[in-house]
Amino acid sequence: MPKTQVSTTDLHSPNGVFSQATTVEATGRMVFVSGMTARRPDGSIAGVGDIREQTRQVIENVQAAVRAAGGTLADVCRVDVYVRNMEDFAKIHEIRAQYFTEPLPASTMVEVSKLAHPDYLIEISAVAVVS
Repeated sequence: MPKTQVSTTDLHSPNGVFSQATTVEATGRMVFVSGMTARRPDGSIAGVGDIREQTRQVIENVQAAVRAAGGTLADVCRVDVYVRNMEDFAKIHEIRAQYFTEPLPASTMVEVSKLAHPDYLIEISAVAVVS
């Protein structure tokens, strides 16, 4: 599945691990990954109070869902990120950089007042196109 990172000088360069836009030759299956949290397979919550560890677990969970659909993180073309504290932006992107490589997915990050459990600091949903 050819995926291309779109960049234009008409927009400010992203200050995180994402692209201004991403194009995808949509000849594969679209995979819509529900919001993933820091819940481990055994039901426990990873990294309570630690945004880096929670981000790592969340991305591992996104990766597992995409893998179950026959793809990899390289097939992810969009992520939506919900965080409890926007001040964690740099820490989150530090971990994202360990998982996502160019061409980077398009992304939106918003701060929210609550997530489904009081110990969750981050939740990520994703869209992938798997060939």
